[in-house]
Amino acid sequence: MSDQTEQNHHPESLSALTVGALGVVFGDIGTSPLYALKESFVGHHPLTVDHAHVFGVLSLIFWTMTLVVTVKYVFMILRADNKGEGGSLALLALLGRKLGESRWSPLIAMLGLIAAALFYGDAIITPAISVLSAVEGLTIVNEGLADWVLPISVGILVGLFAIQSRGTAAMGKLFGPIMIIYFLALAVMGLAGIARAPEVLWALSPHFALEFFLIDPALAFLALGSVVLAVTGAEALYADMGHFGRKAIMISWLYIAFPCLLINYLGQSALLIENPGAAANPFFLLAPEWARLPLVALATMATIIASQAVISGAYSVSRQAVQLGFLPRLRIVHTSAKAAGQIYVPVINWGLLVMVIMLVIGFKNSSNLAAAYGIAVTGTMFITACMLGVLTFTVWKWHPLLAGAVTLLFLIIDGLYFASNVTKIPDGGWFPLLVAGVVFTMLTTWATGRRLMHARLQEGALPTDIFLKSIARAGRVPGTAVFLSANADGIPIGLLHNLKHNHILHERVVFLTMRTEGVPHVSQEKRREVEELGEGFYRIVLRYGFMDEVDIPAELLLEERAGGPFTPMDTSYFLSRQTLIASRRPGMAIWREKLFAGMVRNAESAMESFKLPTNRVIELGSQIEI
Repeated sequence: MSDQTEQNHHPESLSALTVGALGVVFGDIGTSPLYALKESFVGHHPLTVDHAHVFGVLSLIFWTMTLVVTVKYVFMILRADNKGEGGSLALLALLGRKLGESRWSPLIAMLGLIAAALFYGDAIITPAISVLSAVEGLTIVNEGLADWVLPISVGILVGLFAIQSRGTAAMGKLFGPIMIIYFLALAVMGLAGIARAPEVLWALSPHFALEFFLIDPALAFLALGSVVLAVTGAEALYADMGHFGRKAIMISWLYIAFPCLLINYLGQSALLIENPGAAANPFFLLAPEWARLPLVALATMATIIASQAVISGAYSVSRQAVQLGFLPRLRIVHTSAKAAGQIYVPVINWGLLVMVIMLVIGFKNSSNLAAAYGIAVTGTMFITACMLGVLTFTVWKWHPLLAGAVTLLFLIIDGLYFASNVTKIPDGGWFPLLVAGVVFTMLTTWATGRRLMHARLQEGALPTDIFLKSIARAGRVPGTAVFLSANADGIPIGLLHNLKHNHILHERVVFLTMRTEGVPHVSQEKRREVEELGEGFYRIVLRYGFMDEVDIPAELLLEERAGGPFTPMDTSYFLSRQTLIASRRPGMAIWREKLFAGMVRNAESAMESFKLPTNRVIELGSQIEI
């Protein structure tokens, strides 16, 4: 994205965007020091707390942050912006637009949907493990508070989800400053730790990571499952690019987040060398005793911010999925009159809350949750590496040797981390995979079901020219009738039903079809396409981006090419509501057809989604076998 484009897309100052990025983008990865190093030594595959293992793990953490976050995401993936927007579905839309229909298309679509499905698993685990790991700091302050960890964590999570409907604008202003204080605290604590054992700085050499694998390859491989916790949240750098821009995210990472995180990991490692018993909770034990209670409060605020970021991300991904045709219409509430990206999706919000609380109560502590955490993240990272390969070869058109070398490097790195996390499946890794499997089934069922439903509707479609020749005797009444149609050709089935039962036509009849393009936003001058069919009939195609808000009456007020202006009180909207009947016709399995029918029944009405006036809408029903 060029500097000019970025400036237009993000009118705020670079400094304001940088602070904002610290508060939203880096909340997840910023809270990783609470549990990443601890899990390497006291997790499900504990390591001996000695010089070789501490240096080996620290070296792996440093080079993972350098290669995966800095090189792969900051310097490479952030360049793959889809008109300023990022994330797996935005990347899927970008590749689809650039490549068109090719032999890669089905595979790319499948990868993009799997990545989106895995994100929902991550969105459930992140609030649970982040808040739990912060509140567990109370046990370091006073062991007698252990019984209060779960109730306090659940209370914080309920409160967090309960206030989502109020919008994030007010909270957002606090996020940046709080995270600046938090990152500074990480650095100060880390510097104090480094002063105890300065030799820990040698661990930044890659040979300690290699030596770790040579000494104990099996344990080193298993340790990758804990080491990768240091980079959870890296995908947020790409997903939140549309909110802050590439430059602000790069500055935040390179000059604030990365140095502060690294210093803190160095400090924790120095503490472990000096006191191996501190492995029980090196993050909180790194702080002096008087500072631990305030640190628990600060870390809890940071984890709330990390949770807020992933919850907002779930809303955005859901809206993109609806616009791209992978989910049914959902009720989407805009919580800001200025920022279009600030939305609230009630069904996603309460669904996440139920799953998060079940997770906290079921797994009980952050160590158990760490076993479930990681597989969704590494799966998404591996898929991103695959899509990066397609980008370098076919879109950016790098030299084949360079593209192949870069792709292979990240496939090996991400593949190793994913393989290591696969070993966690029996201990809890099954949970995000189960969530991803359910979400993937819903995404693909909806997309396939819509395709089948449109095909069935097309089977009985009447060509426009034949219809226009046959309406000479139909009575005409004053006003405008707008018939919404999924297909931009043929006659909408709603019109045929209306004519069959009421035997009249309006003076002006408009067939309205909406198309979602593979870009985040479509400009006003390119949004409406009008075709005059004759006999007072018009066809209008509205084109939206997958981040645009749909408002049909507002669009029609701007259009005068379709027989003159649209007067709200003289315009009626006709909607077709299909009752789907599962059948044994070729298409989907019966259970998927029933699932699709249920999703159709529970989708938000087109009237609310498209902002149609309630007193100007007529619904016409029909039955369709799929």
